[in-house]
Amino acid sequence: METAILGRIPLSQLVSRPSIPGDKNHLQIQWGSHNVMALPIAGMGKSGGGLLDRPVIEKITPARESEFNLRKSREKPPSYRVMLHNDDHNRREYVVQVLMKVIPGMTIDNAVNIMQEAHHNGLSVVIVCPQVDAEEHCMQLRGNGLSSSIEPASSPGC
Repeated sequence: METAILGRIPLSQLVSRPSIPGDKNHLQIQWGSHNVMALPIAGMGKSGGGLLDRPVIEKITPARESEFNLRKSREKPPSYRVMLHNDDHNRREYVVQVLMKVIPGMTIDNAVNIMQEAHHNGLSVVIVCPQVDAEEHCMQLRGNGLSSSIEPASSPGC
């Protein structure tokens, strides 16, 4: 909570109203987006005049996230494997070209190794990435005529 003395704020910017309905001895003053709470007015009543005690500015701040929520937000999304399946329909050179076109940063050596593994073992891991990216890569491989699938990286297998 911030405390401030409003000595240099034009009075035209302040809006005051009784903080307790019907009680003229307690005022609540609002300035912009801040609620300025004035303590009871000293000397009000019999003398008709008085001074305001030091006002307190209540600044509304967003709630702090708990340590658990912060740790959770820092965690990486679960990883998925994009799997290339062997097929007898596409030439090996074409498979290498598609892998290099679809997967960012794919080198010709990696593409050849992935293609060879799929050809000999029937299945090969193309890339491990977040689910959204894995789905996109899988769809692009399929769109270019290659057989592919995705699976959670935590599952046993390849």
